[in-house]
Amino acid sequence: MAEIKEMYKKVVKDKFPDSIKIDFDGQVLEYRKKVWNIFDADEQTEVERGIRYGENPDQPAALYELINGNIVLGDVRFFAFENGLVSKITAQDQLQVGKHPGKINLTDVDNGLNILRLLGEKPACAIMKHNNPCGAAYGATSADAFEKAFWCDRIAAFGGAVIFTRPVDVETAKAMVPYYFEVVCAPDFEGPALDILKKWKNLRILQIKEIERLQQFKSKRIIDFKSLMDGGLIVQESQPFTIKTKDDLRPAEATYKGQPYRINRAPTEKELRDMLFGWYVESGVSSNSALFIKDEATVAIGTGEQDRVGVVEIATFKAYTKFMDALVFKKFGVPYAIFKLEAERGLRNIEDLRELDEQTRAQKAGLVGSVVVSDGFFPFRDGVDAAIKEGATGVIQPGGSERDFEVIEACNESNVTMVFTGQRLFKH
Repeated sequence: MAEIKEMYKKVVKDKFPDSIKIDFDGQVLEYRKKVWNIFDADEQTEVERGIRYGENPDQPAALYELINGNIVLGDVRFFAFENGLVSKITAQDQLQVGKHPGKINLTDVDNGLNILRLLGEKPACAIMKHNNPCGAAYGATSADAFEKAFWCDRIAAFGGAVIFTRPVDVETAKAMVPYYFEVVCAPDFEGPALDILKKWKNLRILQIKEIERLQQFKSKRIIDFKSLMDGGLIVQESQPFTIKTKDDLRPAEATYKGQPYRINRAPTEKELRDMLFGWYVESGVSSNSALFIKDEATVAIGTGEQDRVGVVEIATFKAYTKFMDALVFKKFGVPYAIFKLEAERGLRNIEDLRELDEQTRAQKAGLVGSVVVSDGFFPFRDGVDAAIKEGATGVIQPGGSERDFEVIEACNESNVTMVFTGQRLFKH
């Protein structure tokens, strides 16, 4: 057991080269391997380190920073960013090294920034776990945004990466410190806030000043490389930012057997705000996925399923589970699973459990008045029916299914609004 624990503490040495050049028919990108001189408390000296390890402790890995070059592919231009984000983190940016960052920590932060670059006009927070958000929200302050994101899924947030668009102040640090996270990342940290967070010795605290200019990355595009098991590569352009405002959303309409179908009710301003917020969060969620959004915060997130109705049902199940857990945790200070077990053993009042269960069902786990976001079209009406049953009042989806007409009918039957984006957001 001791050996197993030790494998998570080591920094795995890699044999990757110090630099890489990729030649696109004469257009050259130059990359430099990132290493940091970091003070090692055990050895009481500075040591040179790259990233901790890859996805697992037996996978050496390296982080490369694009330092020069540009590529023009048709009308799309890719340039090395003078002021970057994750790949340009310095030793000084690591305000507390903690256990030293690995691939998963950095890619969680990167995907959090991928979401937040679209949410930059107000204080926002994304809590990432295994490269997916388990909560994301706008707030009046950073602390408010954190609270809304955290209570979407307190359970999944354990050990996650918390990323902010605004500096972390004392109020925000106090809101976070009762819980365990792997990484906290923000453009800046107030001194007293930093002291509060450093209570957790293993916490990685990353300062990325360029988050203050994160919206400048909103329309930037990159080249995405996917390595195949035979050594091959799939190379693609990153997705364009096409849904900029509510004016880019289209009322759902379709034609089937010569008959036109159109959504009856236009979205309210509140629904439009939630739709846009949800669409931006959806850009960082693994497909197939479906999100429930309310008051510019995630209520439930379903990810990585193989069928559309299934992912809506899973998101709904998670909403009920997490809502119940939040009620129990706020009132009794213990997780729902422990409270339930103790109640069944006679150590807690079983009536308390029943009351909270009734409260959860009466409020439909907070889903009433939410909008549903889908990264792909609904091939049948069953997914939308499942969401409407739980109180959803709006839907945002790409459209383009042969059966769009029946999804429109399902919405009209319940006075639910729906818009099409004309863009799919699959992410594999």
